[in-house]
Amino acid sequence: MQKECEVAIIGAGVGGLTLALCLHQAGISCRVYEAAEQIRPLGVGINVLPHAVRELERLGLLDKLAAVAVTTKESAFFNSHGQFVYSEPAGRLAGYHWPQFSIHRGDLQMVLLEAVRERMGHDAVLEGHRCLRYEQDAEGVTAYFDDGKGGPRAEVRSTVLIACDGIHSVVRKSLYPEEGAPRYSGVNMWRGSVAWKPFLSGASMVRAGWLTTGKMVIYPIRDAIDADGNQLVNWVAEIEAPQPARRDWNNKGRLEDFFPAFADWSFDWLDVAAMIKATDLILEYPMVDQDPLPRWSFDRVSLLGDAAHPMVPRGSNGAGQAILDGPCLVEQFKLHGINPQALSAYDEIRRTATAEVVLMNRKAPPDAILQEVHERTGGKAFGSIDDVISQQALSDISNRYKNVAGLNLDILNQRGTVAP
Repeated sequence: MQKECEVAIIGAGVGGLTLALCLHQAGISCRVYEAAEQIRPLGVGINVLPHAVRELERLGLLDKLAAVAVTTKESAFFNSHGQFVYSEPAGRLAGYHWPQFSIHRGDLQMVLLEAVRERMGHDAVLEGHRCLRYEQDAEGVTAYFDDGKGGPRAEVRSTVLIACDGIHSVVRKSLYPEEGAPRYSGVNMWRGSVAWKPFLSGASMVRAGWLTTGKMVIYPIRDAIDADGNQLVNWVAEIEAPQPARRDWNNKGRLEDFFPAFADWSFDWLDVAAMIKATDLILEYPMVDQDPLPRWSFDRVSLLGDAAHPMVPRGSNGAGQAILDGPCLVEQFKLHGINPQALSAYDEIRRTATAEVVLMNRKAPPDAILQEVHERTGGKAFGSIDDVISQQALSDISNRYKNVAGLNLDILNQRGTVAP
């Protein structure tokens, strides 16, 4: 069978589409195979941090992203009484060479998809191709698909295969058939988005409260969505729970299961309770991850994005790390050729880096600031935050996470001056 492309990409999510654009930019042929019959802008809000925005800028997407996202101005922390704890500027306002974007996941995916099809042709992404299995030999990989309903699709031959098929990855399951169930963090989350008037700076990412009694993450993801100047505001409610929710991003949640924890959250800067009650669709999901794998690459097959390193969404880093995977892999192809050696080199670099982020998200993500304050105050209101903990100590907590996650300001800016 003749090879259809050098790199077959399984999955047209953020990671798979970013990889396709990086490969095209490097002159390496590829095609993306997506299980969904039609790619739709699904999901809720995410944050794309400066280290990932840097890579998207190199792909020429900065202006298109800025047009559909909110350029984040600050990260702000409050306790469950609405009292200010700490804030720090975000993106360029913090001194990075690149902005931070708060964006609907579907908007990000559509920007990437449009760029792939504009640059590579409409058939660069084939929908209705669910990967069933693959076989590899010394010369390449053969992937087998159906149309998602049991109908057969043509076999596809490529030099290597990269699985970007998310948290339910078929390829990961084939590589690790005995892998255990996802690791539940002890926290469930409920998510929604709603038209709401701007709050604080109009571009603030807020974390408030704490997990034992109720924590919220709130930020706008689209500007001026109606004649009244409302934004589309994304919110996430997180509460400790003995049993995990169903691991399905489209699982509908019930207001009564979590709202009592936030019923009295009406602050001078935002009426959180009213915002939650005004939300039409609420989704429920467990905060889970998987233990880091000993390897991602097996000869001519490797993993990328959530298929490789699913992580607890506590550091705004899941999509960002998937975006970072692509340029690293392409760089290894440039150095070693399209072969198992390149996959092994990519594996070693990114597996080590993302394992540190996965573990850091478990024990000390940025919201560890809230945990520290909650534990010191017993969850009660305080007179002055400076009587509880210094701003420098809170800054140190934030910086420890940045150093692990690839967001050290000086290092990232310095790297940005060097050609990839």
